[in-house]
Amino acid sequence: MARQSNVFKQAYNRALALAVPGEHLASEPELCQHLGVSRTTVRAVLSRMADVGIISWDKRTKEVLRAPTPDDQFPDDETEDLSDVIEQAFMRRIVQQDAQPGMQINELELAREVGTGTTSVREFLIRFSRFGLIEKRRNSHWVLRGFTRQFALEVMDVREMFELRSAAAFANLPKDDPAWQKLAQFEAEHRSMLADERGHPERFSALDENFHLLIQAAAGNRFIRDFYDVIAVIFHYHYRWNKTETDSRNRRALEEHLAYIEALKSHDLKRVAEACQTHMNSARQTLLQSISFED
Repeated sequence: MARQSNVFKQAYNRALALAVPGEHLASEPELCQHLGVSRTTVRAVLSRMADVGIISWDKRTKEVLRAPTPDDQFPDDETEDLSDVIEQAFMRRIVQQDAQPGMQINELELAREVGTGTTSVREFLIRFSRFGLIEKRRNSHWVLRGFTRQFALEVMDVREMFELRSAAAFANLPKDDPAWQKLAQFEAEHRSMLADERGHPERFSALDENFHLLIQAAAGNRFIRDFYDVIAVIFHYHYRWNKTETDSRNRRALEEHLAYIEALKSHDLKRVAEACQTHMNSARQTLLQSISFED
């Protein structure tokens, strides 16, 4: 359950809200539907509820013995939104399988990996498919598609607008905002990675993605966060089709990030805009040089 712990903990917390002393919990299929997870995860939830004395579980009978307390809940920092967990598994699969256009994605396999139901996975894939990078096929299969040069350019135009706005918002955050502490952590990680000659492209991809997500969160705009789904695939996964000069490309990005961080810390909006634009220009160049377009 280690790989599925976030899904399990989130489902467990939601299940606690269903526990009313003296009543019975619904059937396993109904709980799967209500909680949006697989039967395996539901059974793990029920097992824990029985172990801590919340329910008496005997086959189909699940009698609630006591009301849950706040101490029964997993803390917020140990749970993640289910859609985020699915997204991470989806991205990880693309990286590990060295994704190429035409790669098939199976709903059931992805659901099993995450420990959730296929409905939740299908909803994520449908939401993601509107960008045109994956396409629905028969029998719960999806296909990873290539994309055109014009599509990439349009994505970059929008990314620059969103990033510039988010960077300005970040620079104006109060000094006691937790985002500054997180930025300091990322700065230390950047310096550590630059000092490591081994490269670690997977580690860079995660750091790069989290760094930009932190900046974009400052805008407080749900559309910017949603748009980053397609950004993550293109800039951290699709360009891996062309692995030439990966190390030098990543090192340049790390150095630009550090200059970007220094600009943010200065709170000088002109300096922030210049550092941000420099990095966006490099990202555009990297994209156009690294991807085999399907025009």
